[in-house]
Amino acid sequence: MNNPNNINFSPRIAKGLAWGVAGIILLIVAMAFVRPWYNVWSQEMEGKAEFAKAEQNRKIKIEEAKANLEAEKLNAQAEIERAKGAAEAIRIENGSLTPTYIQYLWVRQQSNLSGKTVIYIPTEANLPILESTRALINNEQE
Repeated sequence: MNNPNNINFSPRIAKGLAWGVAGIILLIVAMAFVRPWYNVWSQEMEGKAEFAKAEQNRKIKIEEAKANLEAEKLNAQAEIERAKGAAEAIRIENGSLTPTYIQYLWVRQQSNLSGKTVIYIPTEANLPILESTRALINNEQE
């Protein structure tokens, strides 16, 4: 009686098939409980990572602020020393300022004009005209 439409299952195959189906169902049920726990754990780890990154960024900003403060202190000290030097130079020059020396200082100061063209017109004394635009300004005001 070998009928192709009639499949014979041995009890051993039926038992293995039942255990396989039960295992799959058990795995699906276990995943239904484990997945929410995993999501919570995953978000907690992401939160800790973001917190650590924010903490590191805060520390970097603090260090940058400290460096800026130190730079400003050093700039202020340099400005104080420059002012002391200028005050000492003025004290030394106070008794020896002459019109020729003042013109020399003016010419020396003109070297700081970057990207500008300065034309010197010699006069009788071969000195630059310091107030060449005064006449123009006076004429416009009248």
